[in-house]
Amino acid sequence: MANLHPMKSQDIAHPIIMGGLLRQNSMLGGGIANTRSLPATHRLYNPSALNIPDAADGLSDSANLPPAASGPGVLLTADGGRYPGDLFGANAIGSGELVFTTGMMGYQESLTDPSFAGQVLTFTYPLIGNYGVHKGASESANVWPKGVVVRHAMHQPDHRSSIGTVDELLRLHGVPGIHNIDTRAITRRVRELGTVLCVFGPLEREEEMKAQLNTLTSPELEDLVDEVSIEEPLELNPGSTDELGASKPRLGVLDCGVKHNILRHLCMVFDVVWCPPDIDYGRLRKEFAIDALFCSNGPGDPAHPGKATAARNTLARAVQDGLPVMGICLGHQLMGLASGLQTYKMRYGHRGANQPVVDLQDRTVSITSQNHGFAVAHPIDGMLAAHPTGATSPPVSNQHGSEVEVRYINANDGTVEGLDVIGKPCFTVQFHPEACPGPHDAAPLFLRFRAMVDDHMGGEH
Repeated sequence: MANLHPMKSQDIAHPIIMGGLLRQNSMLGGGIANTRSLPATHRLYNPSALNIPDAADGLSDSANLPPAASGPGVLLTADGGRYPGDLFGANAIGSGELVFTTGMMGYQESLTDPSFAGQVLTFTYPLIGNYGVHKGASESANVWPKGVVVRHAMHQPDHRSSIGTVDELLRLHGVPGIHNIDTRAITRRVRELGTVLCVFGPLEREEEMKAQLNTLTSPELEDLVDEVSIEEPLELNPGSTDELGASKPRLGVLDCGVKHNILRHLCMVFDVVWCPPDIDYGRLRKEFAIDALFCSNGPGDPAHPGKATAARNTLARAVQDGLPVMGICLGHQLMGLASGLQTYKMRYGHRGANQPVVDLQDRTVSITSQNHGFAVAHPIDGMLAAHPTGATSPPVSNQHGSEVEVRYINANDGTVEGLDVIGKPCFTVQFHPEACPGPHDAAPLFLRFRAMVDDHMGGEH
């Protein structure tokens, strides 16, 4: 059994949730509001660019891109659904788990988010590509969905900074797309019955795709974290100092599929070492002399026995040692498992930039950006908004020995959105404080973490 100090979701007064106590610094309560001011360079809304590869880099040579797919196509789902449309992007058959995102902007960031690895991504907003593709705006060096589904792909974007189209970005990375398709019908199907495996491609290859669909397996069976993470540590800003000349604390970042904007935000307040998810904990402490540990977002099942489990074990070691720890998305789920809680597959997940999250301590609500298909089971309410398959992790023991409490829940479905480790400088959130794309309500959580690290180190930074 996990050591728990839970708060019940029903403890929240209904008028407070519905009243929407939304404010820009709603995440400050208890974590930052009562700490000393940090230097002005710690403002997190316009973080500095990173000198690392971007998925849009190759668009400068668009003349040498592979030819575009065209003509009639069809999308088939494992439960017998059939959705006709027209092809664009790369000349290939797309297959994977069919999911949807509700964001009205940020399609480039979504396409390059490693958390979408293994999935076929449907955009509910009907016009995708209208402001083009921008240099340096990607969340990684690749396009990660196995296929892209949109109502209308804009082939003539209108923005002064655009360097290409969504069609060209997909072709550059070998990812197929289908548009002029009924995305509303697809979204309704996924909402009502849960995510499902699918395949799409040229209409004339429909019989071939039916056969492929029958042998398709869930991407969560694969070690997706291994596919999207780096292999060797990289120091992003060694020796970094703040505006007062003081050295920033050194932070080890476990890359389970980290988004570039998370790294940008962290570099504003830390000396960041970008690390593989299975790096040895002793090496982190001895060779890189980290002062704190961060675990990123990422794709797949958090209970997978591959590199996700390696990252979980490292998180548990850090908590045991009393090191300050923060986790986002998959990092949050891994902390849940390390704390003796189970994880489970959600019916259709949370993917978009308008998810309301309630802070159970100060009873405020923040609008957040999210992208996940798994969740941590609530210690009292259990598995909320679960997938019809009932997929869940096996029971696990508490690896670090400290109690945890539910700090944040989703205002829509009551699912767990964040944990605090009792008596330790550690917390995790399911949502994305860096919000790229999305609102900035939760951005101060990075400062909450920095304040924790400062307190842990005795204020020397």
